[in-house]
Amino acid sequence: MLALISAFGLVLAVELPDKTLVATLVLTTRFRAWPVFAGVTAAFAVQCAIAATFGSVLTLLPETLVTAIVATLFGIGAYMLLREGFSPGKDGGEDASRSGPSPATFFRSALTSFGVLFAAEWGDASQLATASLTARFGNPFAVALGAFVALVAVAGIAVFIGAKVRSRIRPKLIQRVAGFVFAGFSLFALAQLAF
Repeated sequence: MLALISAFGLVLAVELPDKTLVATLVLTTRFRAWPVFAGVTAAFAVQCAIAATFGSVLTLLPETLVTAIVATLFGIGAYMLLREGFSPGKDGGEDASRSGPSPATFFRSALTSFGVLFAAEWGDASQLATASLTARFGNPFAVALGAFVALVAVAGIAVFIGAKVRSRIRPKLIQRVAGFVFAGFSLFALAQLAF
């Protein structure tokens, strides 16, 4: 249960200000909501399975090496989040150029949404977190489920109340906080190497 809750909380915090929310928002302005939600949900399921599998492979390695890899993965995640959180630019999402949903088929809309989010999640902080937490807890199903539920929650927010969320959340601040949390996890893992 701790693995599931940890994965959910960490991935939710990391993904709220991330490109996942923005991409889903933009897709929802171009296509109907349900196909977008179906497509991004399928992409998240595949990405979580890949990340948890990678994390499971890590558990087959010696504990010291796994701890070093986990520290490195969290360090990379911290770097990515802090770089984005402190980068110059607007503290919000991009506006879509179209004002209403297009009449594309359900399948086309879902497939486009799947492709966009599947590509966007490669090497993302949530994928690194999922792999790292799987290696840390040794429970790939619980970690993948927690990460998946968090990603679907973010997609749901973007699809159903995206415009309101974008105006009330300061993505750069959340990215900075999540980056420092990742850095803390990395330092904690490095401290375990010393003892």
